[in-house]
Amino acid sequence: MIFLVINNGIYGTIRMHQERSYPGRVSGTRLTNPDFASLARSYGLHGETVDEIEDFVGAFERCEALGKPALIEIRIDPETLTPKTSLSQIRDQAIA
Repeated sequence: MIFLVINNGIYGTIRMHQERSYPGRVSGTRLTNPDFASLARSYGLHGETVDEIEDFVGAFERCEALGKPALIEIRIDPETLTPKTSLSQIRDQAIA
């Protein structure tokens, strides 16, 4: 089993609504997360962190080859909400 943790470091949906209704005035949406890969290792799993998309395949293949539970933390830009929408776009639309 390979666990994937997609980590953008924020409560994205709540932040989106804050930016839409109160552009630039956000509160309580930034998260201070643990290092999930290190946390996984402390529980006996294999853990890896991916910061660049091109590194994912290698990390996944390494985890798959181990044949034991593993976790991959995928850190993504908090600005990205969806492939077509960013927090800045939401904020700019709300200001306009």
